[in-house]
Amino acid sequence: MIFITAKFRVRPEHADRWPEIARDFTEATRAEPGCLWYDWSRSLDDPNEYVLVEAFQDDDAGAAHVGSEHFRAAQRDLPQYLAETPRIVNAKVDQDGWSELGELAVE
Repeated sequence: MIFITAKFRVRPEHADRWPEIARDFTEATRAEPGCLWYDWSRSLDDPNEYVLVEAFQDDDAGAAHVGSEHFRAAQRDLPQYLAETPRIVNAKVDQDGWSELGELAVE
């Protein structure tokens, strides 16, 4: 799978509304057939930073995402709300979902 984590620093005046601002893009991405997950979290250290954790089945699913109309709309519409260019880690991972964290096993 393709595993991506990205950090989005949102302009302070838009930070509380970011989930609403990104909602259409988020919902459209989650509806893509190759999307495994697409989850936002807000940083505990910086209230203006959101962390996106996403995964796609394979290269074809990733390419379909980047080639979609909703991706082009996000490229056009979302930067005005950002304080800087998002930072990203993008990797291929040889698994197809989450594994358990054995070191913190719950019995």
